[in-house]
Amino acid sequence: MNAVDGRLEGKVAVITGAASGQGRAAARLFAKEGARVVVADLNDEGAQEVVRDITDSGGEAATARVDVSREAEVEDMIRQAVEEFGRLDVLFNNAGVGYSASDRMKMASVVETPEKDWDTILAINLKGVAMGCKHAIPIMEEQGGGAIVNNASINALVGLPGADAYTAAKGGIVSLTRVLAVDWGPKNIRINCICPGGVETPMIAPVLSDEQVLSLMRESTPLGRLARPEEIAQVALFLASDEASYLNGAILPVDGGWTAR
Repeated sequence: MNAVDGRLEGKVAVITGAASGQGRAAARLFAKEGARVVVADLNDEGAQEVVRDITDSGGEAATARVDVSREAEVEDMIRQAVEEFGRLDVLFNNAGVGYSASDRMKMASVVETPEKDWDTILAINLKGVAMGCKHAIPIMEEQGGGAIVNNASINALVGLPGADAYTAAKGGIVSLTRVLAVDWGPKNIRINCICPGGVETPMIAPVLSDEQVLSLMRESTPLGRLARPEEIAQVALFLASDEASYLNGAILPVDGGWTAR
């Protein structure tokens, strides 16, 4: 896989939730731009498929099976990246659960959300990001710098009812991004956050199956459509690259204009 512009040439990137959706698109794009990529996911079969796609095209990649809600597994993921490729330059904290997990945990208002589901959703969507940062930052500090991109949601920026644990976790990612950017910017570690709107991924497939809801989402977006995963990946690539060398602590809506209303 020959780099088009080589924006990540020579860099090592870890992407969580990389077996599908936005993470899968980012893994392919980062590799295309020259990165050696660790495709991290609980879905080992899906991760291996992504790695095959990358290596078949001439890139370098490896899998890491990880449950981001467990600190020990996140620590192992980061250690594996360094052992495999010798360094760590980029972390894309992308893993998360949403409506596609509705059969396992309830996506509802705070009043209707069982405690165990609240804890599970926050453990994956917020704690997972925190643990990724916790174990990546010391390595980046020792190397003299790095870039972390956290994936949140427009739910973190506006009041969208119906998935309050998800919303609370995504809001936490925004606040965590800001404080880490202040703490670690002096060490040349840039930490930024993407807040996607509706994206055509398996995560929101149950929602998109309702034509009425899909029409409403399109009507609420000035561009009149949902994003493709590749469009979010392009923003993550920019933030991870040296082209964004003066961006730190940015909270960037990528929502087709939804939050501009």
